Amino acid sequence: MRNSSRNWLLIAPGLGWLALFMVIPCILIFALSFFERGVYGGVDYNFNFENFQRAFDPIYLGILLDSIRIAGTATLVAILLAYPAAYAISLAPRNKQTTYLFLIMLPFWSNYLIRTYAWIVLLNREGLINNSLEAIGVINEPLNLLYNEFSVITGLVYNYLPFVVLAIYSSISKINPEVREASEDLGAPAWKTFLRVTLPLTAPGVAAGSVFVFVLSVGNFITPDLLGGGRLQMVGNLIYDQFLSARDWPFGATLSFILIGIMMMLLFAQAVVVNRQNTDRTPKVKEELESLKFDASMTQQEKAHA
Repeated sequence: MRNSSRNWLLIAPGLGWLALFMVIPCILIFALSFFERGVYGGVDYNFNFENFQRAFDPIYLGILLDSIRIAGTATLVAILLAYPAAYAISLAPRNKQTTYLFLIMLPFWSNYLIRTYAWIVLLNREGLINNSLEAIGVINEPLNLLYNEFSVITGLVYNYLPFVVLAIYSSISKINPEVREASEDLGAPAWKTFLRVTLPLTAPGVAAGSVFVFVLSVGNFITPDLLGGGRLQMVGNLIYDQFLSARDWPFGATLSFILIGIMMMLLFAQAVVVNRQNTDRTPKVKEELESLKFDASMTQQEKAHA
């Protein structure tokens, strides 16, 4: 009984914080989505479902789908960049890994806005990238690298890439080196060991990093506003405008609730994947090693017959 009471005392502050600043605001947003905007702004408490019908209007649905596409592209690019980096760090000597991880997190010593403004300096027509390319003769005139989808994706990837590296590195560092050594001893080449042993075992880290980047990117409004120059609107910008410009709080709450629902489904799916991966990890490793052993024996038999 004492241990149970002590556990609840330890858990209570965290639960209270989550309830006060996450659960209750989500409930208020959900309730607000069923009302309508007043004539002069504010909220008119007439219960209806018009905001949800309006949210699936082709105009707003198109913005949501564009946001999902951009966030998905940023997630894919981040994974493709983060995995090799995390893998290289995991192969480095132990005494240097901490230094490399420190360097990965170093950009977070500066403010998010400052880092985003830095990309404006780099990507504009008179920026460092265009000037460098012109100086070495690669281009004859400046490229349009700023205020488009490319610049937005670049900013999203840059700002969230370190978290993906950490998530994947955490999964890679947990792999027992003897598993990979066993695969190599059975005659599997490095690429087959990676595809059939290393990559499946690091799936939880990849899933966690993917969800992290996607969830933060799909609702981001600062990066599209600054690097998109107002020409590219994502659902985060739409929600921002509904609350602060159009003063249509009920519709803004509806869009927010839909976005929260998408995020919660992704987090739940990621938790299921990680739980299933952790449950099936040992049998899968044994199965892959047996398969590699069989492949090695078949190769040896073919060489003997030859």
